[in-house]
Amino acid sequence: MQIKVNPTRIELRNSKTRLKSMVAGHKLLKDKLDEMVRKFLAISNKTLQFRREVELDLSNSQKNFALARAIGGGPNIDSALCMPSKSISIEVATQSIMGVEVPVISQSTSNNTTELPYSLSSTPVELDDAIIKFYDLLEKLLQLAEAEKTIALLAEEMQKTRRRVNALEYVQIPNLKQTISYIQMKLDENDRATLARLMKVKETIE
Repeated sequence: MQIKVNPTRIELRNSKTRLKSMVAGHKLLKDKLDEMVRKFLAISNKTLQFRREVELDLSNSQKNFALARAIGGGPNIDSALCMPSKSISIEVATQSIMGVEVPVISQSTSNNTTELPYSLSSTPVELDDAIIKFYDLLEKLLQLAEAEKTIALLAEEMQKTRRRVNALEYVQIPNLKQTISYIQMKLDENDRATLARLMKVKETIE
């Protein structure tokens, strides 16, 4: 769609300057989008494999815990776990990937040992295995949450960037090129009309 402008040489110059800026901006955005897609695919593939590993570990831990409840009795297991031996703090910072602020999740515990919060003599060994595996899983779960949130934020930014690239490529740049052609055509018509008048004046004088 042609932009409505006055067909003047100043407007032609300004339009060509805007077109040059749009073309350069389109290239930068296209390069950014390509790099974001590359990083997105790399993180997604790595996260997909990591998620499968975490889900398998979590399934095994839950099986051990279910077995411990079956052997030791649900109320006894609940009583043994009612007083945890450590507390965990979660901190969330950010880092920039291609201009997108993504989370960096870290944890700290009040007790770095794997001391279990109950008497070993009164609980089945399956519970020990389950609790230790759950401790190990926590860090992996936080890493998985960080990676999947990063993927979601990158996907959102990719959609925004793709819309901007498409708007420039299929709407704004073609419209501005059409406007430049219109201005140039009008200026050429004016030049031909002026030349015709000058020739007529010259013939009249002669």
